[in-house]
Amino acid sequence: MRELAFVVGWLALPLAACAFGPEAATDTGFGLRPALPAPQSSLLQTVNIARAEQRTADSMPIAPTGFNVTAFALGLKHPRWLYTLPNGDVLVAESDAPEEHDEGSGVFGWIRQQVMKRAGAGVPSPDRIVLLRDANGSGIAAQQTVFLENLHSPFGMALIGDQLYVANTDALLRFPYRAGETTLSAPGVKVADLPAGRINHHWTKNILADRDGKHLYVTVGSNSNAGENGVAAEDGRARILEFDVATGNLRPFATGLRNPNGLSWQPESGALWTAVNERDDLGNNLVPDYMTAVRDGAFYGFPYSYYGQHVDTRVKPQRPDLVAQSIAPDYALGNHTASLGLVFYTARLFPKHYWGGAFVGQHGSWNRKPYSGYKVVFVPFENGQPTAVPEDFLTGFLTADGHAQGRPVGVAIDQRGALLVADDVGKAIWRVAPTDTAKQQ
Repeated sequence: MRELAFVVGWLALPLAACAFGPEAATDTGFGLRPALPAPQSSLLQTVNIARAEQRTADSMPIAPTGFNVTAFALGLKHPRWLYTLPNGDVLVAESDAPEEHDEGSGVFGWIRQQVMKRAGAGVPSPDRIVLLRDANGSGIAAQQTVFLENLHSPFGMALIGDQLYVANTDALLRFPYRAGETTLSAPGVKVADLPAGRINHHWTKNILADRDGKHLYVTVGSNSNAGENGVAAEDGRARILEFDVATGNLRPFATGLRNPNGLSWQPESGALWTAVNERDDLGNNLVPDYMTAVRDGAFYGFPYSYYGQHVDTRVKPQRPDLVAQSIAPDYALGNHTASLGLVFYTARLFPKHYWGGAFVGQHGSWNRKPYSGYKVVFVPFENGQPTAVPEDFLTGFLTADGHAQGRPVGVAIDQRGALLVADDVGKAIWRVAPTDTAKQQ
């Protein structure tokens, strides 16, 4: 029945995709205490894609007053994730879903592929990492080189000492690295298998090292929207893993996280935070994506409940025992915003208002009217905790008539303290810095 609804929704897509404006209630899914309405169900799945279009030459993303946006790099191939090396070089994972991804098979898989292509996704994965170098401090990467290639839907990257770790969709790899290298020729060593397989619904795997370099934290998304592939398909999924660098052991660190992506250390509290995409098809205003401090051993509800102990009745069989253990996340980032990138601001180039706060890359909704996301937001923090609703920081990706000139994904801080934003649809890396860098406070 759900597949039929998807076909009907696809056939109606030219009309749905034009929807832009106040067709639905204001999104209330933000902040410390988001409003969660009653779930809604419908035979027709909402499909409201912002059709991708090329950005005009005179158009740029928009930052707040006092900031300047420049194109750090253009002409990339579906850039998704960013990592700044200690010498200032920036690594970019050019990646998309692997060929064996579950949404690419059969007639319904073909339909989903057309939907994703409309949104600027669903392209063959470039399967490589590119190095960008700004040698003269101009704010523009004059040098672009292929750093690693022949990977398998790569995403997260992390350097520990002289070893660079890369998370493919199905494995964690390790490569020897020397500062200043512009390409790696030595073959990588697989240090751990990561959950993938025939379904591999949420394929991205991000990684983050702890401060002493003894562990890596690895994100693993769910194998479904809300358990429709069966609970058995979620074995080993929807969680953050802890990888012991010395022993190679993997253990569950936190579970019940539907699709965690961004990982970052909060500088005041020292806590690990993650950005998580929640489930669809419960209405425009359910369920909010969120960011949360990740507690060791905690269960966050997926698939049985959302935002704490709100039961998802679609999941069979029910598990009230697990729902009773589910804890609510710390901060809502809006419904269906596809919040992916997450980085805490630890530099001092920006005004003091931004110190210790979080930047979040919101890739943008595909099934909400009106659209949500398609921007980078900033969440202020005090004493290690979020304090207010998100602030728009980088916009101008969505046009007034509902076209996407870009879609933000990964966010990172460069060596000089500017914000870098990966834009997979725009094929660009944007750099945001204060207009007058002398005014740092």
